[in-house]
Amino acid sequence: MRRLARDSPSAMPRASNDTAIAIDRVHKRYGRTHALRGVSFDIRRGEYFGLLGPNGAGKSTLISIIAGLTHASEGSIAVLGHDVRSDFRAARRALGVVPQELVYDPFFPVRDLLRLQAGYYGCGRDYWPWINELLERLELTDKRDMSMRALSGGMKRRVLIAQALVHKPDVVILDEPTAGVDVELRRTLWRFTRDLNDAGHTIVLTTHYLEEAEELCDRIAILNHGELKVLEDKRALLDRHPYRFLSLQLTGDGGPLPAEVEALVEDRHEDTLELKLEQGRHYIADVMESIRDAGYRIADVRTREPHLEDIFVELTMDKPDGRAA
Repeated sequence: MRRLARDSPSAMPRASNDTAIAIDRVHKRYGRTHALRGVSFDIRRGEYFGLLGPNGAGKSTLISIIAGLTHASEGSIAVLGHDVRSDFRAARRALGVVPQELVYDPFFPVRDLLRLQAGYYGCGRDYWPWINELLERLELTDKRDMSMRALSGGMKRRVLIAQALVHKPDVVILDEPTAGVDVELRRTLWRFTRDLNDAGHTIVLTTHYLEEAEELCDRIAILNHGELKVLEDKRALLDRHPYRFLSLQLTGDGGPLPAEVEALVEDRHEDTLELKLEQGRHYIADVMESIRDAGYRIADVRTREPHLEDIFVELTMDKPDGRAA
């Protein structure tokens, strides 16, 4: 697959303002439900940004406000300097959103559907070559004359991505784009979105596949219970937790593990333990010696650094009193 060049129709000129999306003290209430609680942060122009959080954290509500599908109860949001309420036409023109749900017209052929979508933004025949490029890059060329109802779920999702991009928006929001899709499509989407980002587009990704966010994103924001828990560069976020994980496969008929070792157990499966060790406090040699003293032999040893998933769980896991960690 060819990469999007800087002089491709998709390559957008950089604005003098370095902020793609500015979110300022945003609240959203639905009756007694306070879905967003004073959320503030900026998404930089040209970055690949991860917006993460558990179900009910407020991610979809925030995206709906950015896209103009609902209004904030308090606060403001601007896309490339255009307020999403007072300057909504320019804000919508700068934005492309790929929704979670498969929403489509079942009767139009794929190519006609994309041309109609471009027309909604005032984009005429001069955009048709770009539509053809989208069909090619998303491997839809041989489906261009088929109606949406004749496509598989994965192909429909590719069309939704093409719809969001027909007007060449500078800012693209991908809301769970790989939910329920196969490995081949997932890889196709990530190659394509990386190329879009390399061409200058700002990409905002929400996903529950945290390994994707760890692989793709430059910075990551984590929401929980409508509040911003953390906003950091990915590397800084991964480095802020001074832990390593030790996986041990045990054999033998040892007795109970020492209490100080049992306190480190994160996971246990049959004869394998995973221990969470704090660097500078828990030493691998000391832990292994304690396990041997309990009557076990160690058949295999593996270590790993924290993944984004480990940090995500730690930041969003509720305590017994119902509050987030």
